[in-house]
Amino acid sequence: METGEQSAGPGGSNGPGLRFGCASFNQDSTSLALGTKTGYKLFSLTMVEKLDCIHESEAPDIYIVERLFSSSLVVVVSTSMPQRMNIYHFKKGTEICNYSYPNNILAVKLNRQRLVVCLEESIYIHNIKDMKLLKTLLNTPSNPTGLCALSISHSNSYLAYPGSATIGEIIVYDANNLNTLTMIPAHDSPLAALTFNASATKLASASERGTVIRVFSVPEGLRLFEFRRGMKRYVNISSLSFSPDGQFLCASSNTETVHIFKLEQLGPSGGEEAATWTAYVGKMFSAASSYFPAQVSGMMSQDRAFATVHLLTSGQRNICTLAIIQKLPRLLVATADGQLFIYNVDPLDGGECMLAHKHRLFGVDDDQCEEAESEGSEVTGPAQACPSYAATAALPASGPITATLTGYSEDGGAKKGEVIPEHEFAAGPVCLDDENEFPPINWCRDGTGGGQARRS
Repeated sequence: METGEQSAGPGGSNGPGLRFGCASFNQDSTSLALGTKTGYKLFSLTMVEKLDCIHESEAPDIYIVERLFSSSLVVVVSTSMPQRMNIYHFKKGTEICNYSYPNNILAVKLNRQRLVVCLEESIYIHNIKDMKLLKTLLNTPSNPTGLCALSISHSNSYLAYPGSATIGEIIVYDANNLNTLTMIPAHDSPLAALTFNASATKLASASERGTVIRVFSVPEGLRLFEFRRGMKRYVNISSLSFSPDGQFLCASSNTETVHIFKLEQLGPSGGEEAATWTAYVGKMFSAASSYFPAQVSGMMSQDRAFATVHLLTSGQRNICTLAIIQKLPRLLVATADGQLFIYNVDPLDGGECMLAHKHRLFGVDDDQCEEAESEGSEVTGPAQACPSYAATAALPASGPITATLTGYSEDGGAKKGEVIPEHEFAAGPVCLDDENEFPPINWCRDGTGGGQARRS
């Protein structure tokens, strides 16, 4: 499940008086990251009534912060250096590495295999295990918002990004095998939001008009579902997110309403159709669609929201996600004024979702960060600066040359300065489900490591 993100961007702003520059849920919606004017914060999302700040770090004007699942790997980009990506091991208080790019970084996406950096007209794909640059997609269509989505599936590591600057074409790229899978003609107007489900078998999209949300099969690109968010006005959809089981899709925008759609086929062939009013109306519209022009019949056959949430304010960017917290389905909405709303979702009847709890991300809850920091693991020493590419290239040719970084391990198995050998990597996906685990970083000096992103 690819979650949404809001970002002020380099030199940008999300509105007057805003205290943070970005907000993002991690890949499995177990934590929330905030980038602020003074640093970034990480919150745990395992409880409804309690919001624990598990880490807080000082850095100026953060506009991108992404955490890799529940690991200690965090990617940070600041408006003070918008062309440089810093990767930290936040529990050890160390910088793992940094990379610089020719233009401002607009988005960073992570999964267990790949790290993707999106610029306005190029995309860089790194191997998450050693941070080597694997592929550079040059001259991609102008993408000023850095819109892209990266699936979290190990077997299907897919990347989706705009294939056109003028219409809603989607390029689906295989980030594991480094080749293009398909192009999906999704919308008539440019894209505004993209997300994969957890298994990377479905891709949801919305355009800048914000009236229609479509779901496609991956990698075939067949249109499976079409949901109408509204007909009265165009809106800016800021995030899309599938539920963990892929049965629901939520969408938030600059309006006061958050929509949840249910991915179900009404009246499947060969089966008994549910005797509900929705199914009945859908059947009648389907039967009558042949008598109407194509545009009208298409609109009438589109499903409405299964469940909704009405926020108290509108006109601001919100991000939403669907998660299981304390064994129940929840809708989480982080608003641009610094609040997190947690709603209960009825998976059977839908309707208006009930507010379970509201948290302020700033103010009275700030003290929790200080307490969590004092109780957390000790910092083993000052942050080790990763050598820049220029510094690495300037090393003398004679004598032993190495740009290999320390192998980091939370379990204490690797001593400071000791490199974790290649054979210790698991044959399958790197296990990152526990916050105490982290993939070791092992670099070789081949021109791609050391800090400078190079084009391949």
